[in-house]
Amino acid sequence: MENQLLHTPDGVRDIYNGECKKKLYLQDKLHRTLLKYGYHDIMTPTFEFFNIFGSDVGTTPSKDLYKFFDKEGNTLVLRPDFTPSIARSAAKYYIEDDMPVKLCYLGNTFINSSDYQGRLKESTQCGAELIGDGSISADAEILSMTVESMLESGLKNFQISVGHSQFFYGLTKAAGLSGEQEENLKELIANKNFFGVEEFVDSLSMNDKLRKLFGLLDNFDLQDEQLMEALKLANGYDEILSSIDTLLKLREYLKAYGIEKYISYELGLISDYTYYTGIIFQGYTYGTGEPIVKGGRYDKLLSHFGKDAAAIGFAIVVDQLMAALSRQDIDVPVIENSSLIVFEEAAYHAAIKRSMELRRDGVNTQMVLKDKNKTKEDYALYAVDNRINRVEFIEE
Repeated sequence: MENQLLHTPDGVRDIYNGECKKKLYLQDKLHRTLLKYGYHDIMTPTFEFFNIFGSDVGTTPSKDLYKFFDKEGNTLVLRPDFTPSIARSAAKYYIEDDMPVKLCYLGNTFINSSDYQGRLKESTQCGAELIGDGSISADAEILSMTVESMLESGLKNFQISVGHSQFFYGLTKAAGLSGEQEENLKELIANKNFFGVEEFVDSLSMNDKLRKLFGLLDNFDLQDEQLMEALKLANGYDEILSSIDTLLKLREYLKAYGIEKYISYELGLISDYTYYTGIIFQGYTYGTGEPIVKGGRYDKLLSHFGKDAAAIGFAIVVDQLMAALSRQDIDVPVIENSSLIVFEEAAYHAAIKRSMELRRDGVNTQMVLKDKNKTKEDYALYAVDNRINRVEFIEE
């Protein structure tokens, strides 16, 4: 009990002082990037009814949700994923809109997974959703926002892996895999066990074209000629053909944004979320084993809430991004106009007057009564540790 008074539960942590300032600064910078693209803020509840995140939605599994009950006996859930919440909101408030709706958000998600040993169960996400536009140009805009957000954060070395949800499902359908076989293959791919994938595929009976398409699952950076060859192999398999064709067209759109060097194409990319229907993507950088950003197209999710509309979105995992920046020694340049007033008791009124003047001028100002056991150097070091620009001593 004594430990519980001071310590946090597994998977959550306190963020304070310099780290907190950096996180708030980074969040603001990411948020401003989304606003530049014409996206509008939305805030959804931290908890919702259970069925918003039910198994038929295709989001986080029930066993990984934080669940509790209200006084009426309804099962409520702490939000594990922003997308279903925003899909519900869009279906409610934009049900009659036939023009694109652009929404952005910033908030925390909660996942209670035993697989998350040593990882955060509460994490901050900043993201955007483009609703009502099923075009490839919309896909390109979302990817451009993703890349620009990463650059604005200070990252220089990162890669956005882009795939298509229907490539995998088209393959398993064409090969006649059972549900159990599909899940086994999915797990092998998720674990990057491509020797296991090869062994699995070798055990199946299929034609050479399909076997070659399965062989593309372990390629993390497909080039134009490889995608073109895959397109030829996919002739006769509509879902596979359409997914590759979409990626080839997307490449041309992305050239207009000039972000090709940050994009790679990975047909073996899969997501835990089954609501994705089109392109899917994840962003990686040095210093973190988890994606710093993830997203994709989900053209059928809103119909679950009563609105038939195409949609695509992405979420930046701010905590993972912070960790990556720290491990790459990339400083988040928090710029503060701040001052420390150190005063003696006899100068109390003068210190208040000076502090109020500074605050009116937009300077963040804190007052500290001088401790006779502290030197001016002590207060100067305190200012440095707390990123305070200047120190003023008022003695009379």
